[in-house]
Amino acid sequence: MPVLECAVHWARPVDEPEMRALLDEGERVRYDRFLRAEDKARFVTGRHLARTVLAGAAGLAPESIRFTTGCPHCGGTHGKPRLPGSDLDFSLSHSGDRVVLVLAEGAEVGVDVERESDRDIDRLAEMVLTAAERDALTAMDDRRRGFHTYWSRKEALLKATGHGLAAPMTSIHVSAPDEPAAVVAWDGEAAVSPVRLTDLTPGPGYAAAAAVLTDRPLKVTEVMC
Repeated sequence: MPVLECAVHWARPVDEPEMRALLDEGERVRYDRFLRAEDKARFVTGRHLARTVLAGAAGLAPESIRFTTGCPHCGGTHGKPRLPGSDLDFSLSHSGDRVVLVLAEGAEVGVDVERESDRDIDRLAEMVLTAAERDALTAMDDRRRGFHTYWSRKEALLKATGHGLAAPMTSIHVSAPDEPAAVVAWDGEAAVSPVRLTDLTPGPGYAAAAAVLTDRPLKVTEVMC
């Protein structure tokens, strides 16, 4: 079975005039709504990263790229950005000082990066994890890292399917944080198969994962832009 190339591009959030110049009208409206400078920087960096990477992959000028955001499930406009008329699929995520884009051709992809924080892990685990996952998390020495690994894997998967947080994370059982990323079981209407999960390398203090809706083996290449 042929390998599926999966390109991962990392960037640090910055906000430069030449980056803002590539935003379309709707994106400028969203940019202006952000109150904090760091939120503006993460947003504009993500869109700039998407345009420049896609331009190189598709042979287009970055300024010519326009995205659609239709939801494949309800028809709303809150879906992940897509490049119409292309077999290239991509997904964006950001947290803290990390912005990441995952790109593949011929398969739906999702990505998530999470900065580890002192959030209420026990309370969130009840909302996010299955009973088996909660048991595995309890046995871990570094529960904060373990929880965020679970979270990033599940959110990447739901972003690949287009459901986002509209589908319950507790219906998805993924492998333990110290094991290779994989879907163990998935119940509910949002469930899809086949799927590949892979952990990424965002650096200390972060967890990140990518999901690709394919049965082909993945070749993942990570680069810093």
